[in-house]
Amino acid sequence: MIKVSNNQKNTAQNTVNNDIKMSIFEHLEELRNRAIKASIFFILTTCICFTHINDISFLLTQPALGIKFLQLAPGEYFFSSIKISVYMGLIFSSPFIIYQLVLFILPGLTIKETKFLLPILISSIILFFIGIFFSYNILIPAALHFFINYGADIVEPIWSFEQYFDFILVLLISTGLAFQIPIVQIIIGLLEIISSDKMLTSWRYILLSATIISAILTPSTDPVTQLCLSLAILILYFTGAFILKFLDK
Repeated sequence: MIKVSNNQKNTAQNTVNNDIKMSIFEHLEELRNRAIKASIFFILTTCICFTHINDISFLLTQPALGIKFLQLAPGEYFFSSIKISVYMGLIFSSPFIIYQLVLFILPGLTIKETKFLLPILISSIILFFIGIFFSYNILIPAALHFFINYGADIVEPIWSFEQYFDFILVLLISTGLAFQIPIVQIIIGLLEIISSDKMLTSWRYILLSATIISAILTPSTDPVTQLCLSLAILILYFTGAFILKFLDK
């Protein structure tokens, strides 16, 4: 039985995935091809979203069921449809775009770096879409319920579709980004910048930070939405800290 020394293991882990050497022009050509593929996929996804814009708009208005939407300017719904299609196309094509980016940088990484990078990227994408799902099903209905019922006996809620979509978009994207907190923690912990013990003992500062972050990220000022997002941030933070604790970091 052949024994492998620690130096040989470290050398194997630090070797790049691909020994083929490429010139700077070949790298630029590959980058160009990856960018073209990503752009084509994004354009196709956006066009598909535009052809199904009525279904997407109906889905986006479901949290505000019972509210009447108005077109306050000529072509407002048309331009809103383009904006919705572009943002939805970007969201849905983002995994493929990240995949093309990974294929471009992967040959220059060591095996150890690849084992570190790929799980981080996959987890980041999954958490981003979980954040969007959480925002659509919990945060947005809570915020809209507050706004609809506040002063309902005085004013009738009739909203601009474009302003409503901007509100929805900010909340969806900000929540998806907030769900990246465990990823940032794990990266910081694996780089040994901050330990899991330090993260857990700083819970008082995190409680204050979660309140501030939720107030900044949520476009509404209602306490229900901010409370829900604050709780989500705290749960994500302690999840990341316990994962690092499990990894003995």
